[in-house]
Amino acid sequence: MFLSVFDMFKVGIGPSSSHTMGPMVAGARFLDRLRNSPFQVKGVRAVLHGSLAFTGVGHATDRATVLGLAGFVPESYDNDKAEAALAAIRATKTVTPPGLPPLAFDPATDLSFDFGPSLPGHANGMVLKATDAEGDVIFEEIYYSIGGGFVLTAEELADQAGGGARAKADVPWPFESAAEMLEMSKKSGLTVAAMKRQNELKYRSAPDLDRGMARIWEVMNNCIDRGIEVDGILPGGLKVRRRAKGIYDALQTERGLNLVAPHTINDWMSLYAMAVNEENAAGGQVVTAPTNGAAGVVPAVIRYWLDHVPGASASKVGDFLLTAAAIGGLCKHNASISGAECGCQAEVGSAAAMAAAGLCAVMGGTPEQVENAAEIALEHHLGMTCDPVKGLVQVPCIERNGLGAIKAVSAASLSLRGDGQHLVSLDACIETMRQTGHDMHEKYKETSLGGLAVNVPNC
Repeated sequence: MFLSVFDMFKVGIGPSSSHTMGPMVAGARFLDRLRNSPFQVKGVRAVLHGSLAFTGVGHATDRATVLGLAGFVPESYDNDKAEAALAAIRATKTVTPPGLPPLAFDPATDLSFDFGPSLPGHANGMVLKATDAEGDVIFEEIYYSIGGGFVLTAEELADQAGGGARAKADVPWPFESAAEMLEMSKKSGLTVAAMKRQNELKYRSAPDLDRGMARIWEVMNNCIDRGIEVDGILPGGLKVRRRAKGIYDALQTERGLNLVAPHTINDWMSLYAMAVNEENAAGGQVVTAPTNGAAGVVPAVIRYWLDHVPGASASKVGDFLLTAAAIGGLCKHNASISGAECGCQAEVGSAAAMAAAGLCAVMGGTPEQVENAAEIALEHHLGMTCDPVKGLVQVPCIERNGLGAIKAVSAASLSLRGDGQHLVSLDACIETMRQTGHDMHEKYKETSLGGLAVNVPNC
């Protein structure tokens, strides 16, 4: 198992990595298939299933699907160009992706939502179809958006889930569990970050790795700053007010008047996380960490550490990200980071575990303390449902990131007060998350059919 730091932390757009970025990536993959097809393709269609259908409009899945079929991808997304393309598509009822002739596509009729049972592979399923001049389907492909912007075809998902022994990843330290991670660390004398760095260097140079991680932090930090500077009402119809700027202004005033209470540090952590998730809700540029819905936790904890913890150094941000990515990889590999699959425990819970581990590492924690920090943070998110009101990544998502950051810092602090020995292992906690997600009713897994989504007026 090898998931790069750049798999766990991807620059993309809001509001959702699985519902916005994933369908856009699926569209790009389907276009590649069309470019290599021997058939004369004249049009395309798309059908959204499961969670992609139930919360698709609130998550901008419909918009992302259209843009994906028009050739847009998350990493180079330009909002002005996207808006112009959408207007042209609605007017001409065609998409014009690069390297292909114009393809018939009317968003009003060629994009549909199937509210029946989910496709068998995953709750986030979609079918993309190619048609001929008569409108008959020539071929189709099933894609699953499995969380964090990761996309697999039905065939790839089946191969991944297939039985039989799997070969270890071709990296120096191919740990697939926290127990293996700690054993390899003990034998090598290396930290989690050092092992992860050596694994990354199998595929890229040290300068490329460092530049890439610096870029990830730059985008995260810029997202915090943008969120702090902007106020107003978030899109989507709930009329949710942006709060980060107001909180920041109040905190700055209290500082100037020397009115800071000890618990105010929690407000700073929440502020940083909420700033990111307000930007995400507005469709801004964010970094999956490991998802968009949980994008505020890791950057909030890094910013808290840099701005409020004595001795913090930006030179260690790379170690923070490497450690966090190692833990996130274990969560994804052995359970899930998808809210549609395992609820919000898989999103904010995994993010809190990643942030707690990263903070513990840069504050001098041993590998055992790092594992303990991740376990504490994840354990106290177990069972958390995903029930976004009106299908928007706003309520309860924005505040939930703030509380996830606070839990992450508390978990790191608790672990540093101990020696790394504890009763519940991170592996047991991750397996519990997987089992809990399996048992959780689908109405609590990003369908907006239960919980807050039905008990709060959404208009």
